[in-house]
Amino acid sequence: MKTFFKSLISLSLVTSLFFVGCNNTVSKNTSSDPLKRTELLMGTTVSVTLFDHQDPEILNDAFNLVKELENELSLNKSSTLLTELNASSGTAPYKVNSTLFDIVEKGVYYSELTNGSFDLSVGPIVKLWSIGLPEARVPSQEEIDAALPTIGYENIILDPDASTIYLEKPNMKLDLGGIAKGYTADAIADLLASKGVEHALVDLGGNIYTLGHKVDGSLWKVGIQDPFENRNNIVGYVSVADQSVVTSGIYERFLEANGKKYHHILDPKTGYPFDNDIAGISIISDKSIDGDALSTAVFSKGLEEGLAFVQTLPGVDAIFISKDSKIYITEGLKGNFVLTNEAFELIN
Repeated sequence: MKTFFKSLISLSLVTSLFFVGCNNTVSKNTSSDPLKRTELLMGTTVSVTLFDHQDPEILNDAFNLVKELENELSLNKSSTLLTELNASSGTAPYKVNSTLFDIVEKGVYYSELTNGSFDLSVGPIVKLWSIGLPEARVPSQEEIDAALPTIGYENIILDPDASTIYLEKPNMKLDLGGIAKGYTADAIADLLASKGVEHALVDLGGNIYTLGHKVDGSLWKVGIQDPFENRNNIVGYVSVADQSVVTSGIYERFLEANGKKYHHILDPKTGYPFDNDIAGISIISDKSIDGDALSTAVFSKGLEEGLAFVQTLPGVDAIFISKDSKIYITEGLKGNFVLTNEAFELIN
């Protein structure tokens, strides 16, 4: 449940925003320049930049993979494997491919880990609000009350031997928006590595994966979005290699109605957007699928509980930006995160 992000800029600061570039374009100037392609897919701006290869076929393979996954995992397209699974709810186990099974299995894991504050069965509520789509609206309380009983990850039954998923309750709908882009970023990184690529950036609208180091051996500097300003404005940066940085917040997608702003991160227990002290959160992890799920899950817990929760997760760090412009970081980022924006205060 997140969107958009930015490209590489001249001083090699990668901002956690959308990559700058035209849709469906490949940029290539000289043999020493990066080879980059940008398209609008999965409801966001997708960019892949290669720094040690000049073969456009590698980018073709990467973007064909994204299109293939979108056609399997989208909740907003008709006749995808996900919509077929959702249509089977309340009837019988439905056989799926290994991709969908693995993503749902990971989603169930994080649903259990967070006691349902992250719940991939939140689809009925997501469809009611449709935030980010032309049909976005504030649903009635009656509509929300009718949808809430269909939500519950406990009613997702996985059978790995038969490769089936059973949605026990009628009208259940899985929404993979909080995890599918992370899976896709990891899949692209794996594909690039299989082609011999050692230095690349993958950006799926908020999910940045840094493959390897920079060509000169130094770390990538990934900027953290200022949640109160337009894209490309940052609060600071972290230095990473072979890691994912996923940023989410109340600025990404929202609906303004009746004099109020409703962001897209929905509470599966109330049916309304989470209301807490967090404006933005960035998760740094080895796998983007983990960062994707956790950016939503940790946001749902609020600042104090979210900080404590991340500290229990090995190999995961987080940056929290509060609504009063204070920044909190986990222990693993001390000495790494660099604050560059004087409008914010680093608390710990």
